[in-house]
Amino acid sequence: MGLGHSLVTRVLRVGDRVRFESMEHQVTALTGTWARLLATDGRPSAVLLTRLVSADDFALLSEQEQVRDVVIRDLAGVPEGAAAQARFWEQHVVEVETGLPPGAEAGAVPRPEYDAATRTLTERELAKVAELDAMGVVASARTIQRMRRRYREQGLRGLVDTRSNKARGRYGRTDSRVVEAIQEIVAAEAGTSTGTRDRLRWKVKNLLDERYGPDAVPVPSKSTFGRLMNSLTAGHHTFGSAKNRRSVANRPAAPFSVTWAARPGQQVQIDTTTLDVMALFDDGQARRVELTAAIDIATRTICAAVLRPVGTKAVDASLLLARTLVPEPMRPGWADTLRMTGSRLPHRQLAEIDARLKDAAAKPVVIPETIVCDRGKVYLSQAFIGACRSLGISVQPAHPQAPTDKGVIEATFDGINTLFCQYVAGYTGRDVTRRGAAVDREACWSMAQLQELLDEWVVIGWQQRPHEGLLSPDTARPLSPNEMFAALVTAAGYVPLMLTGEDYIELLPVAWRTINDYGVRLDRRTYDDQALNLYRRQHSGVSAKRGLWEVRYDPYDLTQIWVRNHHDGGWLRIPWTHLPMVAAPFADFTWQQARKSAAASLPDRAEQETAAASALNDLLNRANQGPDRDPTHDKVAARTRAASSTHRPDIEPVMVDAGTDDDFSEDDGIDSQETGTVIPFGVFDARAEAERWP
Repeated sequence: MGLGHSLVTRVLRVGDRVRFESMEHQVTALTGTWARLLATDGRPSAVLLTRLVSADDFALLSEQEQVRDVVIRDLAGVPEGAAAQARFWEQHVVEVETGLPPGAEAGAVPRPEYDAATRTLTERELAKVAELDAMGVVASARTIQRMRRRYREQGLRGLVDTRSNKARGRYGRTDSRVVEAIQEIVAAEAGTSTGTRDRLRWKVKNLLDERYGPDAVPVPSKSTFGRLMNSLTAGHHTFGSAKNRRSVANRPAAPFSVTWAARPGQQVQIDTTTLDVMALFDDGQARRVELTAAIDIATRTICAAVLRPVGTKAVDASLLLARTLVPEPMRPGWADTLRMTGSRLPHRQLAEIDARLKDAAAKPVVIPETIVCDRGKVYLSQAFIGACRSLGISVQPAHPQAPTDKGVIEATFDGINTLFCQYVAGYTGRDVTRRGAAVDREACWSMAQLQELLDEWVVIGWQQRPHEGLLSPDTARPLSPNEMFAALVTAAGYVPLMLTGEDYIELLPVAWRTINDYGVRLDRRTYDDQALNLYRRQHSGVSAKRGLWEVRYDPYDLTQIWVRNHHDGGWLRIPWTHLPMVAAPFADFTWQQARKSAAASLPDRAEQETAAASALNDLLNRANQGPDRDPTHDKVAARTRAASSTHRPDIEPVMVDAGTDDDFSEDDGIDSQETGTVIPFGVFDARAEAERWP
């Protein structure tokens, strides 16, 4: 019993002593379902195994007598030749043990040389040796005994040739010290420039010689080393992209958790990338642009996407937040299918809560609760953190150099390049090896036009396209971002967040300055207005800032600043003193270029500012003239117009209160105030005006 192929079986062996029918017996043979017994008085008997083991007084009396549990394993994973050899040995071992081979028919009679009733076990083993010798198989009695023991202990698996079943090391017979050295060098290569296998083999040899002595540990041959490297460097990009190699090195240990959100706005990821498309700037030069975008995790809605010249500022990220909080307006020329009324969004219910959605495009407004961003200075700046704080948004920086922490926005950028950019004139490909020969001449869209195309594509090409990461809770089919928003907003609800003009000012960068007799000085520009008369050389009341006044400014329009009225509340809008000399808004980088042109020849600060204002006006005028233009100035002016054309959110302008000299006296203080509005005037050109007359 017990020589079958069940997983666990109770084993009864030939030679065991048993108690049966109140008498001690010895098992002399096991034949099929029968057991041959020899009683202590010499009387032989044959009994069914089922009757023997089910008898009330049955017991094993041998010294090793406890019933043994043997695991009989199959031959999965064993080479076919070794498996056939094991089955061959099974036929002979079972015949020696029981007298009959496995699978013998019922009523079969053992061969005389293997009949346990007439032959001892030793005689049966010697008969099997002779039989195998006649078949050409070399085996001794000791071999037969070893096979019998292994078969009893391990079943058929015990008869497999151990040489074919020997577990192979992960890296073959390679010295473990060589493996350790390679792994150490591969880890160190994460931050270096990509090299070849020969360089890595040279580094491994130097490390082994330094650690164990010259030539104490031999380095495998080049072919063996190459195969070993394929195994040890799989997935590490050791000989590939350095960027991918660093990304893998910074990846946290597995297993990874998924980025998950249950309601719109619960987690929003924001990032900036350079798009694979060129825009045509006003100077006639084609250059790539940067995209700053925010995406909602729960619905995969692109909350906002803004294009900028390369060099995104903190104010760009701050103003992007403002754009996420306002509906996407319909543009002239857009098809009616882009309206929210014609989409799957619950327009009627949402419009009852937020009237701004009445004429909006088919893109939902998502109010962020938590924003995940990288650790770039743009997103860790005081301007961006302050903007999020003012809007009640939590900021969660990703781990250093871990793009996997914001994998959704990274994948979104890939999707924008694939689904949008490659269809736009001026597409560059993802790297120079995939770039056309004359991409700069193919570019035909200005950045403002490209922004319009991107806004339209987001509404029709992204928001209404099924996304494989959004599955319907009912049918498990892929949903579009709009469909997922419609499904989640019914459970999570929608509360609009309205922005005022003061909210817009709060999103701008901040500086702390003194209000002097001449006004406020910011980066060698002077801002002054009669609204400052009450506060010149006064303490702001903010002791933490040593009495300085909070100043907000727009880097893309430096024609005015806003000073917080720490005494009476609100904001004071203060114009630039040289504003009448400049006919157009200008950005910070435009001012820096103009100031460099004037600073070399004019040491006096006041004269420098006046000359810089004149040079600035001249620069902007030349940018709009014919082909004889200064390329350096044209590029600066082009960046100014490109940046200022799309950077402001669609909100109401702020109105500020400005006092006048007539309103103030030492006796009665402030009697009245009036709304001050700055109206800039250009420089009057008499000759140009005369040419307009007939």
